[in-house]
Amino acid sequence: MIALLRALAGLALMIPVATAARPLQVSPAKAKAATAPGTAAARKPAAGKASAKKARAKNALPTSTPATTSEGAPEHVIVQTPDTSRVARWVGTSGDNQKLPYAIIDKNDASLSLYNATGKLLGKVPVLIGIARGDEATAGVGTKKLSEIGPAEKTTPAGRYLAKFGLAFGRERVLWVDYATSVAIHTIPADSSKKERRRERMLSPTPEDNRITFGCINVPKAFYAQLLRPQFQKKGGYVYVLPDTKPIEEVFPRLRVEALREASVAAP
Repeated sequence: MIALLRALAGLALMIPVATAARPLQVSPAKAKAATAPGTAAARKPAAGKASAKKARAKNALPTSTPATTSEGAPEHVIVQTPDTSRVARWVGTSGDNQKLPYAIIDKNDASLSLYNATGKLLGKVPVLIGIARGDEATAGVGTKKLSEIGPAEKTTPAGRYLAKFGLAFGRERVLWVDYATSVAIHTIPADSSKKERRRERMLSPTPEDNRITFGCINVPKAFYAQLLRPQFQKKGGYVYVLPDTKPIEEVFPRLRVEALREASVAAP
């Protein structure tokens, strides 16, 4: 038995012992290649930072949220003058437009606001108006030649007008506001003098230099073709020209009634 145990012990000494596991070693060249720019290993930390940055942006509260339409597009907010807003409210609540489209021209703001028959605001654009301030048309001015009209007569008269399309000089179709005084809405005439700089005046940020016409109202060409003409070409519509010298209630007396109605509604 003892001999047998000694033989087994000798056999065990002949079998090699397994070595302990070692961590994988990478040569310096391979290590450099693994961390070089453009490699997958080098891009992983950057991707982690980008993910963290996206997560922070997603969880961050926006500083402001713009108004959007039902389609998700940003909605352009149109700012109206107090007088334009007042007349628009009166027309909308009283139905003074007789179910026709209408436009409100604010001479002090040198702007035109267009509404459809139901009172929806379709757009607002800058306009050019008569050189002279004043809310009345000179008697007989509509029968004069342009060369015969004096500077003080070049006014855009205030008031409420039923406007319809018709022919003007040169067979041009215009939207007649007041045919008797030759006041119409149309685009900048092609033969207007370059010295008048009408296009530059229309595009300027201030209404102070928008007085240049003989009394007609010049509007942008695209607005005229795409919005104004389609609205007025069938049955016409109403044009409300706000005053620049008279009190607004003198030109539109029904505004006084509307003011009383609004005050009674607001009263407790």
